Amino acid sequence: MARPTHTAFDKQKIVAENRRAKFDYYIEDVFEAGIMLTGTEVKSLRFGEGSIAESYAEVRKGEVWLVNSNVPEFSHGNRFNHEPKRPRKLLLHEREIAKFHGAVERKGMTLVPLSIYFNSRGRAKVELALAKGKNAADKRHTIKERDWKREQGRIMRDNA
Repeated sequence: MARPTHTAFDKQKIVAENRRAKFDYYIEDVFEAGIMLTGTEVKSLRFGEGSIAESYAEVRKGEVWLVNSNVPEFSHGNRFNHEPKRPRKLLLHEREIAKFHGAVERKGMTLVPLSIYFNSRGRAKVELALAKGKNAADKRHTIKERDWKREQGRIMRDNA
């Protein structure tokens, strides 16, 4: 019997969020991945610093890497500080990596990080989505739907 999937991950403290991703992409599947960090990176993330706005993930030699994410240097890190924009390895099962590799190669999909957070055990995690890019017309349609929902809320609030 298949193990049931949970819809929401256990997010205790969200550090960085990619809010633009849901506007630019159709989100197909969402996965949770661990992330390999150095000590000063963890301290910097615990202070709420970090950005994944322009980052993406890629499969290289059977491993998944988070590219172009920015974790600024820790203020008290001295010579042990890390490089802010270095590629970071994501920790996933082999089956998940194979699924990502197949989707990216055959279907032309993209691996987009949605958020970086700490779970209840204090581990840094990345919410990773398998997504397909939207074109300009799709984005206009999304804007139109969002504005209509906002207008609906105003109308309902005024009539109640």
